Amino acid sequence: MKTKGALLWGTHQEWVVDEIELGDPIDFEVQVELAASGLCHSDDHLVSGGSPILFPALGGHEGAGIVTKVGKGVTTVEEGDHIVLSFIPACGKCPPCSSGHQNLCDLGMYLLEGTSITDQSFRVHTMKGEPVARMCLLGTFSPYVTVHESSCVKIEKDIPLDKAALVGCGVTTGWGSSTKVADVRPGETVVIIGVGGVGINAVQGAAAAGAKRVIAIDPVPFKRDQAMKFGATHVFENTTEAIEGINALTWGQMAEKAVITVGEIQGEHIEEAMNLIGKGGRVVVTGMNSITDVDVKLNLFLFTMLQKDLQGNVFGGANPRFDIPWLLSMYREGKLNLDDLITQRYKLEDINQGYADMKAGKNLRGIIVFDESDR
Repeated sequence: MKTKGALLWGTHQEWVVDEIELGDPIDFEVQVELAASGLCHSDDHLVSGGSPILFPALGGHEGAGIVTKVGKGVTTVEEGDHIVLSFIPACGKCPPCSSGHQNLCDLGMYLLEGTSITDQSFRVHTMKGEPVARMCLLGTFSPYVTVHESSCVKIEKDIPLDKAALVGCGVTTGWGSSTKVADVRPGETVVIIGVGGVGINAVQGAAAAGAKRVIAIDPVPFKRDQAMKFGATHVFENTTEAIEGINALTWGQMAEKAVITVGEIQGEHIEEAMNLIGKGGRVVVTGMNSITDVDVKLNLFLFTMLQKDLQGNVFGGANPRFDIPWLLSMYREGKLNLDDLITQRYKLEDINQGYADMKAGKNLRGIIVFDESDR
C-alpha cells in the first residue's frame, strides 16, 4: 500500500516526510494502523550516527494502534485488536525469553538491520523502489506499519492509544530502570540523572517502589519542576551540586542507587554517578551514545574497595508481554501517570520541530498523532 513516512537519508540530516510503499504482511506478520508514535531520543541517535543503520531509514519505535491485517501463522493477535509495539521483539522461545528476560530476546539481533524477521527482506520501499530500513524493525514514523507478531503486544481497548504508545519504550525502560534493574527498595535514597522521557519514568518507578528520597538531576528548570510532580523529593541542577546535597541529606552515607538516563551518555557520567552512591551502591546505565564510544572514567580503587555495582540496562529489564499490559493496568488504576508525560503533540510533517523541542528541553515526551489526513 502507498502511505507516507519520515525518512532519514544520512547522518546529520533532517527527517524528510515522503511517500513510501508498505508491503502486506507475509507469514507471522501483522499490519497495524497507528494512532500515535513517540519522539524518543533513541531515534536521534540515527541522526548523530551513534546507532548504525542502513539509509534511507524509516524512524520511530514507539507506537500503538489497531491491527488491520494478519498473515498466515499469526496466533497472538487478530484484526481489530489494539496493540502496543514493543521496540524489542519477544519470541517467547529463545533462551533469554524462556528464562524470563524477554528484553534480551535473540530476535534483537535484527534491530538495526531494518529487515523482516521472517525472511530478511525489506517491507518498506521508496516510490522509486529503493529499500528502506526500519528503526527497531518497526518504523512508527508512518501511519501504517507491517511488523512481525513478536513485536505486537495486545492491550485492552479502553486504553487511549496515544498514551499506550509510550509504553512501547520510554515508560517501560524508565520504570524498569528503577524497579527491576536498580531493584529500588523501600526507604532507599535514589538518584535519577537526566529527567527526559525515560528519566521521568525512572522517577515514577523509584517513588512507586517506596524510595524515601527520589533525587532528580537535570540542568533544565522545566524538567526539574516536572520531576517534583512525578514523585521526586529533591532536585538539583548538576551532579556537583547534588553531591553536597545528598551528603547532607544522608548524613554522609550517600544514595543506595543511581540511574543514568541522560539522552547522550558520556564516559565521565559513570564516575559522576559513582560519586553519588555509598558503599555497596548500584549505578544503572540506561542512557546510551555512539556504538564507537569505548572510554569510561571510573576510579577502579574505590569501585573495588567500596564494593560498588555498575549495571547495564536495556528496556528496563522488562518482559514486554507481561509488563506492557501490567503498566497500562497501573495507568487505568491511577497509579502510573501517562497523561502528563505528553508535553506536545505534533503532525508527522512537524517531526523536525518535535526533535528541536526535545533538544531544547521543552518536552518530557513529544508525540506524533496520526489522523485521517495521514491515511
